[in-house]
Amino acid sequence: MKVLKNPATLIGIAAVAGIAFGLLVGEWAGNLQFIGTMFIRLIQMSIVPLVMASVIVATGSMSGAGMGKMAARTFAWMLGFSAVAAVLAYALSVAIQPGRGMVYTGELDPSLQKSAAASTGWQDTLLSFVSTNIFNAMSTASMIPIIVFSLLFGVALNQYIATSGNRLVLDVADQIQQVVLLMIRFVMYLAPIGVFCLLADLAGDVGFAVVTTALAYLGTTLAGVLILLVIMVAVVWARTGLNPARLPKHLAEQTAIAVTTTSSAVTFPTVLRNTVEKVGVSQRVANFTLAVGLTMGSYGAVLNYMIVVMFLAQAGNVSLTPGQIVLGMGLAILLNMGTITVPGGFPVIAMFLATSLGLPFHAVGLLIAVDWFTGMIRTFLNVNGDTFVAMLVGKATGEVDADVYYGRKSVTADQIDLDAYEGQFAKADAAD
Repeated sequence: MKVLKNPATLIGIAAVAGIAFGLLVGEWAGNLQFIGTMFIRLIQMSIVPLVMASVIVATGSMSGAGMGKMAARTFAWMLGFSAVAAVLAYALSVAIQPGRGMVYTGELDPSLQKSAAASTGWQDTLLSFVSTNIFNAMSTASMIPIIVFSLLFGVALNQYIATSGNRLVLDVADQIQQVVLLMIRFVMYLAPIGVFCLLADLAGDVGFAVVTTALAYLGTTLAGVLILLVIMVAVVWARTGLNPARLPKHLAEQTAIAVTTTSSAVTFPTVLRNTVEKVGVSQRVANFTLAVGLTMGSYGAVLNYMIVVMFLAQAGNVSLTPGQIVLGMGLAILLNMGTITVPGGFPVIAMFLATSLGLPFHAVGLLIAVDWFTGMIRTFLNVNGDTFVAMLVGKATGEVDADVYYGRKSVTADQIDLDAYEGQFAKADAAD
């Protein structure tokens, strides 16, 4: 059957089968743990080269286009909503404790012990962001020093290209990124087997709590998305004065596409058309803000990433320090900004967050198993949040037509060249 060829369907079937098998055979399922661990390590080994190449390519290829007041307003609103999403995710995770019922007592990967060591103060924390030996940081998967080095390298490369016109190093980094992505695609063919073994081991160890914690994780994410949606609508209402009761009708089409496809890229043409033709934002503002929003406006992703951090910490019975919590929020926001986009899908992002904060990743298989559902929730907020930002930016420059919003006037959006957004589509789908 065609549906059985869908990777998400196969992973879902494997997850259910793994949980059932683990509950049935109990502790014996622990014999399958090494297979799941092998799958996780195959993903892990790709993270360092992928993150380095992604950051270098992102910063090395940046241009000075899009500057000015409109860009400043766009970035300010997107960063502001992203920060609110991260804080909200932390608060809900503390209140709901989605990972509490599934305490994993296994040991951390020895390679992560060094990078997970707690600092004695904020000065030491800041010093740990910079490594004296980047190769040592790479060997221990110390992600923050790797990101700092890659950002500096990318900025220097950007300046070098601007003065010399030589793009050889940037092209090499881009090719490395593409090759590592291909490696990850190969590894993901094994995802159903890996997820089956991980969840069989987990269910055999902690029992039915596997199911309840999965529901708690999904419930926390959904609650966060709904609360953040209400906050966004309230801000838009206060700033624009437009009646929010009309928003459901204006956003219904793009919401339906986002939820059913779980893809901001697929939804983008509809979002652009609706923002201009139904909401009344000018074409100029919509083109810029929505294009930027593809890589910076993934508010649902920020919320979900921070919940992942808290879930893994709670499932592993790890107490995060205030510095680690702030760092987790910062990483979630940076991933959203596209500066350190890891375009390998959710499994790579979850492993990146676990590795960066020194968290046990035994429960990552459970998060992978339900990611199709969280993808629906994330994408719903991602695409509608971009429209809200476009409304806020447009109102500041007088480029939201109330007559269009209230249906008293009709306009037609310009045709767009989808090929021009190909790179941004890839990053948006990674966040979804």
